[in-house]
Amino acid sequence: MGKVEELKKKIDRKELKIGIIGLGYVGLPLAVEFAKAGFDTVGIDIDPKKVYTINRGESYIPDVPSDEVKQLVEMQKLKATQDYSEIEAIDAIFVCVPTPLSKTKDPDMRFVIQAVKSIKDRLREGHIISLESTTYPGTTEEIVQPILEESGLKAGKDFYLAFSPERIDPGNKKFTVKNTPKVVGGVNPDSTEIVAYLYSQIINEVVKVSSPKAAEMTKLLENTFRSVNIALVNEFAIMCDILGIDVWEVIDAASTKPFGFMKFYPGPGIGGHCIPIDPLYLSWKLKTLNYNARFIELASEINTNMPRYVVQKIADALNEKQKSIKGSKILILGIAYKKDINDLRESPAIDIIRLLEEKGAYVEYNDPYVPNAMINGKMRESANLTKELLESFDCVVITTDHSNYDYEFIARHAKLIVDTKNALKKVPMDIKEGKLYKL
Repeated sequence: MGKVEELKKKIDRKELKIGIIGLGYVGLPLAVEFAKAGFDTVGIDIDPKKVYTINRGESYIPDVPSDEVKQLVEMQKLKATQDYSEIEAIDAIFVCVPTPLSKTKDPDMRFVIQAVKSIKDRLREGHIISLESTTYPGTTEEIVQPILEESGLKAGKDFYLAFSPERIDPGNKKFTVKNTPKVVGGVNPDSTEIVAYLYSQIINEVVKVSSPKAAEMTKLLENTFRSVNIALVNEFAIMCDILGIDVWEVIDAASTKPFGFMKFYPGPGIGGHCIPIDPLYLSWKLKTLNYNARFIELASEINTNMPRYVVQKIADALNEKQKSIKGSKILILGIAYKKDINDLRESPAIDIIRLLEEKGAYVEYNDPYVPNAMINGKMRESANLTKELLESFDCVVITTDHSNYDYEFIARHAKLIVDTKNALKKVPMDIKEGKLYKL
């Protein structure tokens, strides 16, 4: 029996010990799924607060119920640690660490490199390694593989290495780790086969591709597609504003076409770790090959400038009431980057608050998912959303359309509303008329 078949038998018997490096929005759901499937699972993270919270049987991610975490911890199927020496007893390692951009918009690979070096120091024959952190095409073979092979072991022969892009959509109740197809590209056929087989224990459909580069590029196509289309509809919103047309009405009408059109909505900007950042990884890679990815750069420019456009809309709305931004009290509703989650990464609301304060506004926020947050170097607390609060502000700005907001209540008591998400669409016209300004 070959090595791959032996590993498959161990997987079938749930004898492999699973390790997840990075316990954020990607790593924790993955760890929970493996533990639920019967694998002994260890999460490794440098954040002591995350480690403590998990080991206490609690979740800090809305998509992962605390009762699931508690049950798995009590069953001793899941534990968390800061100790990388645990890798010595782990058979399969999934790297789910952040891959941010530097200030110059170059890929910042520090966290991936640190994680891979920690694995290399403890690498042994038969190890299975999958990189899930989104990155540019070539990372697995040009950075990860050479570091691991410094151990003297060879990828595809002594250990198995693949790239499998994360497809987590925070807040999405319909598509989870289990029912979202998983793309896997290994450094050789054996690596693809064994990594795909392991993922198939927790995921309904696994899609094999020819190489890590193909898998890396797959992720970037997915997010570049969204970035470009969001930029297109954001520019349509600006053009519709100039022409005096309701962009939301236009989108709804266009979406009645049963073919050849996919609905995207404008907004105050794009947030999260993926869409604002991932396409720029590809753009950077192509620049090293003397190619200018013009669509990516233009989409990034449009989306990045949306917070400034929103601030201008706020200024215009206040001007209609004979007020200026300077000295006005402005309440921001929703600072998470998307609805029904607590993630602030790249949130356009943070930029809007900064820009408003630079112009002399007094700004507070309310977000039911974010009780407190460090914004522009200052710790803030979410204001209690009451009738009195709404009535005391000159302008209310909806930047995140959380499902648990009572929009009729908001519209009834706010003096002036700038709605960047069309959240007040279903509120009766007589309640919002004369006070509502849409993106």
